[in-house]
Amino acid sequence: MKQTMEKPKRYLDKPKRSFRRHLTPIRRHLSPIGSGDRIDYKNMSLISRFISEQGKILSGRVNRLTSKQQRLMTNAIKRARILSLLPFLYNEN
Repeated sequence: MKQTMEKPKRYLDKPKRSFRRHLTPIRRHLSPIGSGDRIDYKNMSLISRFISEQGKILSGRVNRLTSKQQRLMTNAIKRARILSLLPFLYNEN
């Protein structure tokens, strides 16, 4: 009596895929803050670009800022509000 040993089926074996699935190039978004711009509570032209029409601070995803830039921008906006350079809320009237 001769027993044949069959190989167990391997369901986990998958064909190897390359790490880069898509061949489209990776796009790097340029930061909306230039190299010469300083994030400061006195720079109202820069700050006003990162506030919504209602006066809310826009998120980092919408702004396309890094986390450090978003943190600095949030602090600058809050300082400008406290010093009454910016309103806390814009009136709808």
